[in-house]
Amino acid sequence: QVHLVESGGGLVQPGESLTLSCVASTTIFPIYPMGWYRQAPGKQRELVATATTSVTKYADAVQGRFTIRRDYRNNTVYLEMNNLKPEDTAVYYCNVRSRIDWWGQGTQVTVSS
Repeated sequence: QVHLVESGGGLVQPGESLTLSCVASTTIFPIYPMGWYRQAPGKQRELVATATTSVTKYADAVQGRFTIRRDYRNNTVYLEMNNLKPEDTAVYYCNVRSRIDWWGQGTQVTVSS
């Protein structure tokens, strides 16, 4: 059983920055991807960024603006989001992909002027 707790969401203006955090309740093997997905109203959940020790993936829409950082010792993953845009508005979910997918409860990010 893996329990994921996210924090750091909120309301920001376009162009501002925000950092999300996710802590796992147990050890996550480094080979298992750990990262972030998001779901906007009326849309499917989509990959934002994931990381292992050898591979980091970003969605095209966030490449160059978002940075994922994984703290393997503390089973934590961060998502630094810069130059936020209104289209980044969504619920952001932490994910661990082992033999099954584990999900956090989600944290709301709203980008609006």
